Amino acid sequence: MTAAAELLREHQVATERRLALLDAEIGELRRDRAADSADDEHDPEGVTLSAEWSRLEGLRAAAASDLVELDAAEARVAAGTYGVCIDCGRAIPAGRLEARPTAVRCVDCAAKALR
Repeated sequence: MTAAAELLREHQVATERRLALLDAEIGELRRDRAADSADDEHDPEGVTLSAEWSRLEGLRAAAASDLVELDAAEARVAAGTYGVCIDCGRAIPAGRLEARPTAVRCVDCAAKALR
């Protein structure tokens, strides 16, 4: 297994764990919302169940998106195109790939894409 594939696999495992934890928290929240005594909408001291639900769903959506990006990166490793910028065809710097292993653009092209 290449270093890139190993790094991606580590990120995938961590993301799958994070997703499982979020799913468990959402399950607990569902049970709390179903309980008759869980009316926290008027609790001035705590976060409402609705706000917590929204927060957890946002985190879950982000984790699911991360998994899609990781799968795409693994496909690029298999195809031999991992680490190659999709815009200019130059190598993506190793430091960028360490910080963002799913990057598809070099630093210059990523900056241009944001403009």
